[in-house]
Amino acid sequence: MQVQPYLFFEGRCEEAVAFYQRAIGAELITMMRYQDNPEPQAGNGCMQAPPAGDKVMHMAMRIGATTVMGSDGRCEGKPAFQGFALSLNTPDEAAARKLFDALGDGGQVLMPLGRTFFSPAFGMVADRFGVSWMVLVAPDTP
Repeated sequence: MQVQPYLFFEGRCEEAVAFYQRAIGAELITMMRYQDNPEPQAGNGCMQAPPAGDKVMHMAMRIGATTVMGSDGRCEGKPAFQGFALSLNTPDEAAARKLFDALGDGGQVLMPLGRTFFSPAFGMVADRFGVSWMVLVAPDTP
């Protein structure tokens, strides 16, 4: 069994994918648009009418060994990501700093990257889309 995050960007999915490709090296696996749906009247079961045809109905991107999926959702405006964070484990402090700074570009630092009792580098940042990230150098585990 596998748990994979599914993020609703409310109309900014394509922009988010491009950002994550630049910022953290995400690899786009697939992107399907509403206009490509062979049954456009069916929508996706959770909305009255599907968004504009060029909006993203579903996408999948790989970040490291994890697949993160998403869509434009209902295209209702600003995404509201609350109650969770995505965690990036990095091999060293330089990698942590690079990813933290890239994710923070246009976003908001929630906790500056620094030494903690559990990691030589840990920080929290909300990116420009409002997704919270925890970036850390994972301690060695036996």
